[in-house]
Amino acid sequence: MSTRYPFTAVVGMDDLRLALLLNAVSPAVGGVLVRGEKGTAKSTAVRALAELLPAVPVVAGCRFSCDPVSPDPGCPDGPHEAGPGAERPARMVELPVGASEDRLVGALDIEKALADGVKAFEPGLLADAHRGILYVDEVNLLHDHLIDLLLDAAAMGSSYVEREGVSVRHAARFLLVGTMNPEEGELRPQLLDRFGLTVEVAASREPEQRVEVVRRRLAFEDDPAAFAARWTGEETALRGRIVAARALLPQVTLGDAVLLQIAATCAAFEVDGMRADIVMARTATALAAWAGRTEVTSEDVRQAALLALPHRRRRSPFDAPGLDEDKLDETLEQFKGDEPEEDPEPDGPGDGGPDGGGPGGGIPPQGEGHAPDDVAPDDAPAPEDVPAPEPASAPQGARAGERAAVKAAEPFRTKMLSVPGLGEGAAGRRSRARTEHGRTTGATRPRGALTKLHLAATVRAAAPHQKARGRTGRGLVVRRDDLRQATREGREGNLVLFAVDASGSMAARQRMSAVKGAVLSLLLDAYQRRDKVGLVTFRGRDAEVALPPTSSVDAAAARLEQLPTGGRTPLSAGLLKAHDVLRVERLRDPSRRPLLVVVTDGRATGGGADPVALAARAARLHAAEGTASVVVDCETGPVRLGLAVSLARELGGTAVSLDELRADSIAGLVRDVQGTHRTTARRAA
Repeated sequence: MSTRYPFTAVVGMDDLRLALLLNAVSPAVGGVLVRGEKGTAKSTAVRALAELLPAVPVVAGCRFSCDPVSPDPGCPDGPHEAGPGAERPARMVELPVGASEDRLVGALDIEKALADGVKAFEPGLLADAHRGILYVDEVNLLHDHLIDLLLDAAAMGSSYVEREGVSVRHAARFLLVGTMNPEEGELRPQLLDRFGLTVEVAASREPEQRVEVVRRRLAFEDDPAAFAARWTGEETALRGRIVAARALLPQVTLGDAVLLQIAATCAAFEVDGMRADIVMARTATALAAWAGRTEVTSEDVRQAALLALPHRRRRSPFDAPGLDEDKLDETLEQFKGDEPEEDPEPDGPGDGGPDGGGPGGGIPPQGEGHAPDDVAPDDAPAPEDVPAPEPASAPQGARAGERAAVKAAEPFRTKMLSVPGLGEGAAGRRSRARTEHGRTTGATRPRGALTKLHLAATVRAAAPHQKARGRTGRGLVVRRDDLRQATREGREGNLVLFAVDASGSMAARQRMSAVKGAVLSLLLDAYQRRDKVGLVTFRGRDAEVALPPTSSVDAAAARLEQLPTGGRTPLSAGLLKAHDVLRVERLRDPSRRPLLVVVTDGRATGGGADPVALAARAARLHAAEGTASVVVDCETGPVRLGLAVSLARELGGTAVSLDELRADSIAGLVRDVQGTHRTTARRAA
């Protein structure tokens, strides 16, 4: 077995270490979601936590890790009689991003269930993680239906497996930890809410701390066993402190004054539902036990709010998670009641490692002693809040004739845009596709393990052979060849590639603000439908990929907000650049079908001697490859040339005006990409 990096040897990241330790003390807190940039030791810290958890007593031979003192009466391996049992180390089970539903919840042998009436169940990862840690790296990339199953099990404390009326239930209580890089996409708000605590991590900007990180990592890689041995004392002390805090936890009292502070804080920050109140109460209780106290204080409530509320305040994927600490302090002071004096230096083991940076003392500093996670790097671009309809002075480094970026108009709910046909791509909510979940449309022979039985088709396949198989009783004799897999139709996520015209004609009459608002609205729609997005812009003499295809729609929104305008309209260059991006993405992810959204007024004034003909030729490249496309017509004014409509015709797609793009627009209620493609096909025939 490989040696893991010691938890107490992790440098800095006080909030992360504290959140993990609080969940180790009280798993009822609800787990931790760790958000941060790549290379910040998120996974290292999580994996190191497993070594600190106390050994788990289990019923000998039970695949579901039943507690010998109070075994689960519904355990599939039971019933068990209460007894001494055996001990094993706490497990940390990793859920791969590409795991199947059967791998997560377990598999039921349908053939044995139908033919023999026997529940043959193979446990999944949820059973392995019972009474331990379930770790999901890149949880934001996990399929939605797996996340739903995972979080339901974490909330209910049990897992259900059902196949055509045959069901198995087993206990599944675990510490859920997920890590993610926000640049690769966000979790939906309702899924964020299911994680008890969230921590933002970032690499330290202090040279001394970075040096210490490198020094320890190199020492660990040179001799893992010797490095771990140096930290044995600190690890043992911290493990003892977890055990002591667990023992003290039932004795901690949560007074009415503290409960009022918790409720007032959640109300002041307008969080949805009541889960935040409950998580804050459990976290504050765990903080008191961790600090060796039996009473919860206002400082515990403050720390609990900083860990439990930031991710619950997001109203859209473009909102940065965070909490106004001044407002938090004002609320706590306003509802502060009488409370006991807080011991500034609670006794207990684990007061820090050799570097003095260990998670001792109960509560790490929030605003001093380390760099806050939400400080932007020095080279971060400043937001542009003031519209600039007139070309005042061009920004430094801008192209000649460019105008400063304008702020996007308010987003709105857009009409449904979909890709025609039936796909087999990633799970999502946009276009029709064959999926594992959805309405049943037929049956087929299973190509691998049977996951969704089509009972009627299976019975029809087995019925003609009953006499030849010697059937004598009432039971149906079913063989492997009789089993039929249900085929289902649901929705898939697509690659939505935006090609945005940022030329001077788009800046006229302050249209760019409305155009950015429309694209922002489409980005919100893409986020809700679980699409990947990309952004190509064209102006002046060429086009550029402002954002390669990604699952992070907030990154696309940030690039859009900073987009300046000006110059000629190299429409052909924009379409050719979009063609190159789609060509590469077809090789990388061939199952994800693309939808090209061109945002332009249709003018072509740059890119060659005959820019209109070049643009038409580039558009026909997309049409020849069957790329579904939509042209958002940005032309305004009483006299319109209809150039965007002509471009849509060359693309084999459809054109919609900015007004028609709104979901509540009368003109946009019936129009659909698929219908236009059929019309184009009939014309071609």
